[in-house]
Amino acid sequence: MARLGVQAMMLKRDVAENGAYATWKRLSDIGLRVVEVSQIELTEGTRDEIVRAGDDFGMIVAAISAGMGPTGGGGNDSLRESFDKIVGDCRALGSRRVRIGMLPMTALASKDALLSFIADANEMARRLADEGIILSYHNHHVEFARVDGQLILDLIRNEAPDLKLELDVHWIQRGGMDPVTVLEKYAGAIDLVHLKDYRIGLPPAEAFDALAAGDHATWAEHWSKLVQFAEVGRGTLDFAGVIEAGIAGGAEYLLIEQDEQYGRDIYDCLADSRAHLVELGYGDLF
Repeated sequence: MARLGVQAMMLKRDVAENGAYATWKRLSDIGLRVVEVSQIELTEGTRDEIVRAGDDFGMIVAAISAGMGPTGGGGNDSLRESFDKIVGDCRALGSRRVRIGMLPMTALASKDALLSFIADANEMARRLADEGIILSYHNHHVEFARVDGQLILDLIRNEAPDLKLELDVHWIQRGGMDPVTVLEKYAGAIDLVHLKDYRIGLPPAEAFDALAAGDHATWAEHWSKLVQFAEVGRGTLDFAGVIEAGIAGGAEYLLIEQDEQYGRDIYDCLADSRAHLVELGYGDLF
């Protein structure tokens, strides 16, 4: 059965300040017991705290994160440089999934560079498969750019058949595509889904002050930031459709994520997102 949970990138500051055990306990307290680890350095101490939290609170690790560059980026380990450590972390945490959070920016410089990255990621997926571990690739909006008429995400899918996908519905929408349609398109290749809403905000008061003062540069800066990351149910996306399409497409874990909270407490945001999914009838998946 598919499970709902949370992506922990937004909690990296809390982990740094209070430790993974305390952070995982707070998640458990609001009914979130499935966690994907990202941008949290998996030192031996942090790993041990996550294991202890799993024992004490019934928490599980859906996946850990890694990069494909010379360094992993964002606190994640590099599959190139730390393959054995990443496999060891999966074993210790009881997880059989690794996800690549983003391609190296240099892979976008040319089609050859992109294809080279894709080939390397597919080879890494095969190596991890030999260890019983699934490797998935997480999209942003750039994967909906076209290279020689083909979407980058299609290139990844077609040229890396051993690599699974972690589809992020906010970034699909920001890339100009319909999330449900994209989930349906890639059915069978999906292993993970990120649940974050897509909201259009209004300019703040200071933007209107700038406009009244003739400061069009400041007004334009605010205007360019109207697209927001939202709590699930606080934006415009069809999450019943997303969850049904994600599960039908093969997703094992669907994970709440909200990159920015705009002054709100992250745990309040997560609780609201969870409550909306319960209202939709998916409480048994938590």
